[in-house]
Amino acid sequence: MNNEHETKNSVFGFGDLNATYAKYFVGNSYLKALANSKNSNVNISNVTFEPGCRNNWHEHSIVQILIAVAGEGWYQEQGKVARKLLPGDVVIVEPHTKHWHGASNNSWFAHLAIMVGEGTTTWFDAVDDTQYSDLTE
Repeated sequence: MNNEHETKNSVFGFGDLNATYAKYFVGNSYLKALANSKNSNVNISNVTFEPGCRNNWHEHSIVQILIAVAGEGWYQEQGKVARKLLPGDVVIVEPHTKHWHGASNNSWFAHLAIMVGEGTTTWFDAVDDTQYSDLTE
């Protein structure tokens, strides 16, 4: 399912190549800032992943909310089975939960990433290629 048109023409916008965080991703991702409030520390972004793109294992010091908006993707917490994400799926990532998320091998994927509060992200190793390729589409 290659739904490039759906993700690139999303109501939330496509965004620019995510060059700032590229070292934490396998493949290309695109970032579109939707809302940023310095007073209340709210950040909402649309993140789009090309097929096969995923971020490294990481954790946040605050809650992160992911809302799938286009395509097919994956979310996995350390020690748990990966969960397929489709438009409308919501994931609440609790603070200090090691996880990764990204597109399936044959589909573009986009999600909104919502962060409320002032926090930090700690990045770890890339998701193992074999583990990723073994995910069932």
